[in-house]
Amino acid sequence: MAKTSPGEFIRQVKAETAKVVWPTRKETVTTTIMVGIMTMLLGLFFFGIDQLFASLVKFLLSLLG
Repeated sequence: MAKTSPGEFIRQVKAETAKVVWPTRKETVTTTIMVGIMTMLLGLFFFGIDQLFASLVKFLLSLLG
């Protein structure tokens, strides 16, 4: 494989960067809000599961003594 000169590398990077389709501001804001909502929902879900298991463990330990 032939080595690429630094100048050629920069030209290739610019060419590839020009092909990128950047999201609009609206798409970015919408995606950010969706990620925030999903993060909160998953946080609440795992909090509820954790509380359920904690209660179950406390109940099982109370049976022992």
